[in-house]
Amino acid sequence: MHTTATQHLAANSVIWDAHACMPIRPNQDLSSLERYRQIGASFVSINVRMDFNPLSHIMRVIAGYRDWLARNSDRFVLARSVDDVLQARHAGKLAVAFDLEGSVMLENDLAMLALFRDLGVRQIHLAYNRNNSIAGGCHDVERGLTELGRAVVAEINAVGMLMDCSHSSKTTSMDIMEFSTKPVIFSHANVRALKDHPRNIDYEQIEACARTGGVIGLSGIGIFLGDDDIRVETLLRHVDYLAERVGCSHIGFGLDFSFLSGSGELPPGEKMEQWWPASYGYDFKNMSTMPPERLPDIAEAMDRAGYSGEDIKAILGGNFVRVARQTWTC
Repeated sequence: MHTTATQHLAANSVIWDAHACMPIRPNQDLSSLERYRQIGASFVSINVRMDFNPLSHIMRVIAGYRDWLARNSDRFVLARSVDDVLQARHAGKLAVAFDLEGSVMLENDLAMLALFRDLGVRQIHLAYNRNNSIAGGCHDVERGLTELGRAVVAEINAVGMLMDCSHSSKTTSMDIMEFSTKPVIFSHANVRALKDHPRNIDYEQIEACARTGGVIGLSGIGIFLGDDDIRVETLLRHVDYLAERVGCSHIGFGLDFSFLSGSGELPPGEKMEQWWPASYGYDFKNMSTMPPERLPDIAEAMDRAGYSGEDIKAILGGNFVRVARQTWTC
């Protein structure tokens, strides 16, 4: 049971989940997103896929997601702006936008960025675990941005999307944070000092993100929090670490919860081991992930730990609202 004070706090906060996953099927039913609306969440960014997905398939997924949201506009809104998010919240609706995990789908063409933005993509990172022609991934030979990658960062700033460093190599993330003229985020990443995993980020990356005015969205995946540990108190350790070092204005959540998992993400011919090496603990049949229903529990844990109401509101979503206002354009 949540306390009256925590219920009041959640009801008066923008609750923003910076990354969640739905099945990648065209014409997918998105009814599971109702779970966010039921807990009073304001916004969720859902993935429209990764570097290994063909562009034609990604476009069909986006078309299907857009169609479903339009047909369920009594409860959901495809957000183009922060004002859309706030208006949806006032109306009791959930605002939704899309994110891309990687940049292969750009096909080395900068003009694709504005197109994806117009289709509802509001967040992008440049490499999904493996290296590509634009950036380096966290599970590959260490590499930073290419010359094309620097041009992509400039164009992302220009067209108005959130520049996300999740799944990137350290060198790529540091390059992005150096070259971006707008705040940069990690939509779903955790503290490497607390769990040593290549998907997590070290203090140098955390500090650089904060210098851009950005936000680290903490993931709820157990192997990134601890030893497949999704207890609220374990996540709170990551919150505490960030709060002590860069302050509460640079913390958020991107739980990375996968709805209806097991839907077959890899196209034929792709190997799991290439993208998710077993040596790093990936086991999608057994990995634990915090569901969205834990967000009120996290708020209550922060309240018990002595975080102020204003800091809790900032961490639940206010910080992501700030960076979205600074980066998004319609």
